[in-house]
Amino acid sequence: MSPAHPAPAPARLAPSHLAPSHLALAVLVAAVWGVNFVVIEIGLDHFPPLLFSALRFLAAALPAVFLVGRPKVAWKWVVGVGLVLGVAKFGLLFTGMDLGAPAGLSSLVLQVQTVFTALFAFAALGERPRRLQVLGMAVALAGIGVAAVDEGGSGPLAGFALVIAAAVCWGASNVLTRKAAPPDALNFMVWVSTVPVLPLLVLSLLLEGPERDLAALRGLDGTGIAVIVYVAWITTVFGFGAWGWLLRRHPASSVAPFSLLVPVFGMSSAALFLGESVSPLRWCAAALLVGGVALTSLAPRRNPLVSTEPPAVSFPRPTGEERPA
Repeated sequence: MSPAHPAPAPARLAPSHLAPSHLALAVLVAAVWGVNFVVIEIGLDHFPPLLFSALRFLAAALPAVFLVGRPKVAWKWVVGVGLVLGVAKFGLLFTGMDLGAPAGLSSLVLQVQTVFTALFAFAALGERPRRLQVLGMAVALAGIGVAAVDEGGSGPLAGFALVIAAAVCWGASNVLTRKAAPPDALNFMVWVSTVPVLPLLVLSLLLEGPERDLAALRGLDGTGIAVIVYVAWITTVFGFGAWGWLLRRHPASSVAPFSLLVPVFGMSSAALFLGESVSPLRWCAAALLVGGVALTSLAPRRNPLVSTEPPAVSFPRPTGEERPA
């Protein structure tokens, strides 16, 4: 074919259609992120929560930081997201679970970050939610209320409150990430992982004590190493790398719904491996939360922002030719 008649560009998949291998990858990432809450629960038997979080980010950053090249966004965004997401969100999540918030419930409650993302986007970016999104927020918050009633009758509310605070911080980090608009999600996540290590280690020494930290490090065994490898390399490097790869090839509206499977895998794996029971009230909370998050995240909107990706950072929506028509 002559240069005057270039070959047609390969057709893009329709927004609602993922190739079977891509669909399987999206489900695998959701499963990895859901099971992560069980792995965190196991890790908290080996490490104090803040030390555990610091080790997670240290392992995610090294040696990857030497392989991904320089940051592709301004340092203020790397540091800002690192502090809000890494120190605040994960510090609160790990501490909340250490105080007794169940793994399955935590995987569910954390999804309310979508509501806080929309609220922060309205306050900071002027992105006004539509009526269907407002309805979704109300439904999701009702689910949080039902979950709080259930947890208040069966467990400590302090841990539950810290998990909600972690969701608030995740919402704030989503807005910062939206402003940063990193062109390479994996590069951004690796550099963000370098920021929380030192602050979390200092907080651990101050709040958890050097004796407890040293005892945990001296008692490091195969299970402890496997837990750190999973939360750092499997959930962070593989999980976010694969999720970013999918988002670069498909509209976010096709990929984002798979993140709603995270609490499904989280609650079922917690029941299977940790013996966590799921009361009727908790099933009700799950239905309200997942339904509300779905309405908030997937409702058509003029200024797409809200991300339903879990576990440690949200990615910008596709732009330019990647946006669905």
